[in-house]
Amino acid sequence: MEVRTTRFGVIEIAEDRVITFPKGLLGFPQHRRFCLLEPGEDACFFWLQSVEDPDLAFVVTDPSLFVTEYAVQIRPEQMTSLELRDLADAQVFVIVNKVDQTLTGNLQGPLVINTLTRAGEQMVLAEKKWTTRHPLLKVTPSTQAATA
Repeated sequence: MEVRTTRFGVIEIAEDRVITFPKGLLGFPQHRRFCLLEPGEDACFFWLQSVEDPDLAFVVTDPSLFVTEYAVQIRPEQMTSLELRDLADAQVFVIVNKVDQTLTGNLQGPLVINTLTRAGEQMVLAEKKWTTRHPLLKVTPSTQAATA
């Protein structure tokens, strides 16, 4: 299927690569279908692109690459809503923002995706240990050049 984006133009993705968030994302409840765009083979940051709105895309990452002790506790009702039978089939991402010279991750609102069914949900963690702006990485001129 063709996906129109403002950042990358029109891209072609397989229909089975669409991730569906039945409840939408926080602040974007009407947007439910997304695809994950990988800028390169060894990338640690990805684009979560809406397949319905060319202007809507989020930078996401696997938080375990930056915060080794981070874990998302998935409750039984969340396992059911995601149709998760095994936690090994879940992939966790967090939305990334740039605050001054630091890339931060929303560790309080992780995205959990069932890798088998491609169903996703944005969780809101009750644990106050994590924030919506958890520092992940300092951006330096050499970091910016490497990502260009």
